[in-house]
Amino acid sequence: MPRLRTLPIRVRLPLVTGAVAALACTIISVLLVGGVHSRVAEYDRERTTTAALTFVQMIKQGRLPGQLPVVDGVQAAQVLDPRGRVVAATPDLVGGPPMASFQPSEEAVSTFQVLCPPRGLHGCMDVIAFSVSQPDGDWTVYAADPIGPWYGSGALLMFVLAASLSLTLLTAFLTRRTIDRTLAPVNAIRSELAEITATESERRVPVPPTRDEIRRLAETANATLDRLDAALERQRRFTSDASHDLRSPITGARAQLEEALMHPDGADWPRVAQNVLVSLDRLQAIVADLLALARLDAAANAGDEEVDLARLVSTELARAVRDTHTSVDLDQGVVVRGDRLQLARLLTNLLTNAERHAVSRVSVSVAGEGDEAVLTVADDGAGIPPEDRELVFQRFVRLRESRDRDPAGTGLGLPIAREIARSHGGTLTIADSETGARFVLRLPRAPGKGRPKR
Repeated sequence: MPRLRTLPIRVRLPLVTGAVAALACTIISVLLVGGVHSRVAEYDRERTTTAALTFVQMIKQGRLPGQLPVVDGVQAAQVLDPRGRVVAATPDLVGGPPMASFQPSEEAVSTFQVLCPPRGLHGCMDVIAFSVSQPDGDWTVYAADPIGPWYGSGALLMFVLAASLSLTLLTAFLTRRTIDRTLAPVNAIRSELAEITATESERRVPVPPTRDEIRRLAETANATLDRLDAALERQRRFTSDASHDLRSPITGARAQLEEALMHPDGADWPRVAQNVLVSLDRLQAIVADLLALARLDAAANAGDEEVDLARLVSTELARAVRDTHTSVDLDQGVVVRGDRLQLARLLTNLLTNAERHAVSRVSVSVAGEGDEAVLTVADDGAGIPPEDRELVFQRFVRLRESRDRDPAGTGLGLPIAREIARSHGGTLTIADSETGARFVLRLPRAPGKGRPKR
């Protein structure tokens, strides 16, 4: 059985269905042959009984010949007088000994036995014995007929074998043909998938016209390819943007060093070193953000630590001196599960972004709404146009105002914040606001924390 499971489905299923068909044919054949054999045996016994009764009638009528005639094809019969002598027999048994010695019981007129063989005969035979009462005593009539083969007849056996073999082969053939037709679209899907590469990610597998599981498989495969194609496009764009952003500080630092080396005596080396450090700081920030994104992309889960959002906000606000006034509105007991450090990074990124664009005020609020914990960070700056609200979450995308306010920014803060939210099973969006930008983080609340269990 383990070896059978390793065979291809187009081989395995015909073998299984053929075996099932062969088993069914065997059972039906046995029942059929057994039924036919039983009917034949019953018919032979009736025929033997009829012949014996004919001889009984002859005895009672007193016209018993010395040589018994062949009745209904029964070739072996004898009549014994009360002394056990053979007084009449069919031609093959004339002059022979009694074929049997058993007698019917006192309560019965006749009885059957199978003898292998009866005396003077060959092979197993059904022998019937009749007791006939006469004035001089009880006479005995024996009639014997050969037992037929278990299969009834050779013609029947050949027919059953031929029919069973034909039905088994036909079942296996039709199963193989059905599987071939069924798997043809699967083979087309497999062939197309095998040829799709990263440079040809726009190709899609053929969708069969039928409305079945294979069509749904093809549609699912195409949907998966669509997502992979989109992911590849994002990766290409990310790689291109990352290369550009990494190249800029490296190029700037290299240019300053080359210029200073051309005139080493007149170069202001402390100033050159300071400028190079600025470029290295930007390079380090980009690399750190890239590593953070890589860790978020590879993380299997976000952790299972209980984090009180109000306490987290209070801790982060107290950690650093802010350039703008920050107002808070914190509901206590709003607890989520996740990685405390990642959630702190998310909050820091939102606060840094809000301070970068705020005119004078940043507001932070934490509230519980049913099964969700909601954290809002808003500023009173120029805001973000509705058409750009998803754009700012793309990696390395920076709007004009953001570049003007913070030229050293990496363009990865908000994408990192959204990835952290997604890894915690939540969402990070930009909601409508009368002034400035309003970022809304929604996370699942920890069960039983600050709200009744359902």
